[in-house]
Order: sequence, then C-alpha cells, then structure tokens
Amino acid sequence: MKSLNFLIFVFFVLNLSFWACKPLEKLPDYSPEKLPNNFLANSDTLNSASINWRAYFADPNLNQLIENALKQNWDVLIAQQRIEAAQSNVLFTKGLLKPIVNASFTASLRKFGLYTMDGAGNITTDIRPNQIVPIHLPDYFIGLQTAWEADIWGRLKTQKRAAFARFLASQEGKNLIITHLIADIALAYYELLALDNSLKIIDETIQLQENALEIVKVQKEAALANSLAVQQFENQLLRLKGIRLETVQAIIETQNIINSLSANYPQNIARDSTFFNNTLPRAIQAGIPANLLKNRPDIRQAEFELIAAKADAQVARLAFYPSLMITGYGGFQAFQPKFLLQSPESIAYGILGGLTAPLLNRSALKANFNLTKANQLEALYNYQKTILTAYTEVYNELFRINNLKQIYDLKTQEVALLNESINTSLELFRTGRANYLEILITQQNALQAKMELIFTKKNQFLSRVKIYKALGGGWQ
Repeated sequence: MKSLNFLIFVFFVLNLSFWACKPLEKLPDYSPEKLPNNFLANSDTLNSASINWRAYFADPNLNQLIENALKQNWDVLIAQQRIEAAQSNVLFTKGLLKPIVNASFTASLRKFGLYTMDGAGNITTDIRPNQIVPIHLPDYFIGLQTAWEADIWGRLKTQKRAAFARFLASQEGKNLIITHLIADIALAYYELLALDNSLKIIDETIQLQENALEIVKVQKEAALANSLAVQQFENQLLRLKGIRLETVQAIIETQNIINSLSANYPQNIARDSTFFNNTLPRAIQAGIPANLLKNRPDIRQAEFELIAAKADAQVARLAFYPSLMITGYGGFQAFQPKFLLQSPESIAYGILGGLTAPLLNRSALKANFNLTKANQLEALYNYQKTILTAYTEVYNELFRINNLKQIYDLKTQEVALLNESINTSLELFRTGRANYLEILITQQNALQAKMELIFTKKNQFLSRVKIYKALGGGWQ
C-alpha cells in the first residue's frame, strides 16, 4: 500500500510539471525564394560585392585612409570586444554541460543536543576503541566535490546553441561596422575631392570676374560704361569670394570627418584631386537578390539573432520540465587531523541524484516563455525587414547610377556651350556689342553649370560607394 501511494505521488508530481509544458506556437517561415529573381531585367549573376575594397576603389590615398581607420576606429575596436565577450559566453554555456569538480578542504565543529537522537546515541557510542564520541565533535574533510546536471531534455545544449548564434551575430556586427566605416570614409573622401574641384572652379571664375572688372573700369574712364556696371561687377566678385570661404570651411570640416573616423586629431588629408576627373570606380554588377543573404552583414546578423531567439524560446519551454541533478563527493574524513589520511578507515564518499520539477513558480516560467516568444517574433520581423531594406537600397542605387550617367552627359554639353558663351560675351563686350549684364548673367550661368557638373560627378562616385555597401561589399 505504501509503495502504491509513493508511485501515485511521483506520478502526480510529474504530471503537474508537464501540465505547464505547451509547445511553441508555429511561427511564420521566411524563405529566400520570396525575393525577386532579379534587380533589373538585364542583370546577371556576377556580383561586385565579391571584389575586395582595395581593388574596387583603386585610389592609393583612399585605400591608405581606410587601412588606417580599420586599425584605429573606436567602433571597430569596441566590436572586437563584443566578439570576445560573446565567445566567452559560448565557453561558459559549454562548461554547463560538464560536471563541476571542486577541490575541498573543510573543518567544522558540531555539538548535538543531549536530548536528541544524535546526542543520546553519541554518549553510548565509541568513535575509537574505548573512546566515546566527543560532545564537541570536530570534523575534517579533504577531497573532491562534484555536481552535474544531466541534460536529459537538451536544455543546456540549446542554451549553448543560442550563445553560439549570438557569437556569430557579433562577428557579423563587426563586419557591418567595417562595411559602414569603409563606405563612410569613401563618401567623405569623394566629397572632399568634389570640394577641391569646386574651389578650383571658383578661383578660375574669380579670375575671370577680376579681368572683367578691370575692363569695365577702363570703359568707365573712357565714358563707355557707368558706375552701376562697376558696382555690379564688384558685387559679383565679393559674392564669389564669400562662396570661396564657405567652400574652404567645408573642406576643413570634411577632412575632419575622415580624421574622426580614423581616430585622429584634425590634420590634412592626403589626396589627389585630379583622380576625381579621371575616372569613376569600376562598373557595378549587382548579381541576383539571393546573394544579399550571404553578402550583407546586417542580414546575416539578423539571421543569427533569429536563431538565438528561437533557441531562447526553446530553453524557456524546457524550463517547465523536471531536471536531474547529481552530486557527490569523495576523499578523506576524520574527527582529528592525525587520522585524516589513514586508509581505508578515513575514506569517505557519497553520491546523490535528485529529480526536481517546478510546481509553484509556473506563472514566472510562463511569463518568461511568453517573453521569449515575443522576442522570437520580433527577431523574425527584423530579419524580414532587413532583407526588404537591402533589396530596396540596391534597386534604388541601380536606377540612380543609370540616371546620373545621363544627367552627367547633359551637364557636360551644357558646360561646353556656356564656356563658349563666356568667350563670346567678353569679345562682344570689348567691341561694345554686349552690355555688362549679359557678361554677368553668362558667368553666373557658367559657374552654376560647372558646379552642377561637379555635383553630378560627385553623386556618381557616391552612388557607386552606396551600392557597393548595399550589395554587402567591403568586409571581405
């Protein structure tokens, strides 16, 4: 009868603990096949993201700036420490699967009450021949103690899997920082080259304006022009000098953007401004959208975070199940140090196995389980959002590159015509067949067209940097 009651009790405990265990709700799956097959109708499978950034940019000065930044940038160094921390967490969870073994030396003194079972028994019991157990009983132990949780449901292995996924996510996080760092330096560098060329054009325009001003002054002395014409040319010249100062300030600030990314104090940035007019970075090959899943660090990071979140939810579910803990010890034990190492009399050992299951704290476990489910769904939605964002970025930049090429061709023709107009207007002005307003308007239009041409060329460089980053290039 007693055995039957015991079995009923055990059955009740196990059923009560399993009662709270409900399977995870099935989450919507995301398949890469949902991505479109191509970015553009004529796109091929070649992908510029596979090109190393040194070959892609092909500017020695820019490459040197990137090299220095990768060694010194604070965000890169912080990301490396995050990787170290994540790796340590993997080792920690791996250690949970193994038994804990500690060397132990303990010394204690006990006194049992005389009106207790132990106290009454000790008075009449010999601890050694003709020596009863002392009322104040010392106890010395030296040996090993161990504890081990048997991972019967795979909870600890799942916890390790979550930690390993986060370790991989931290590596992708560093790759993402590197990708952004390389792109940010390249964007600032090309911005700097554009400003240098803008400054050159402004200086050339100032020189033309000063020459025209001298002509107007001579004509005024000859009564062929009035004071208003001189004032208009002087105002235009002052405005150009103000624009020049603004451009110089922009150059200083852009240089310091690069210095900041390289963890340097303000200093001059080595560069070859003629590179801006020579060529664009190599032609872009976007490949197929599925390549984004393996090339984009942010997508890979989101994927590993999703794997970790799924594992966390599984660990939270397995927390409802009973756990088996085994403890033990072995060594030498005696009531006096001189007897401590005697064998086999002082040899002591013990082992204990226990099955524990949660009963009264199910609400807390359930709340944690619901939290991990919510985190899992959040990670899934973030993964989907990251993929959509990546595809859209590539798609936009491909169209921008095509449009910028056409705009640049049109602007080049416009600048060529306006350069001819400047020479024509000056010649007509000298012969009295054009007034000063026509000169001013022609120079203003030419300056604006030249600045827009530089702006378009700069955008061509920037767009190629952005699409290289969007395709997942730079971290390899």
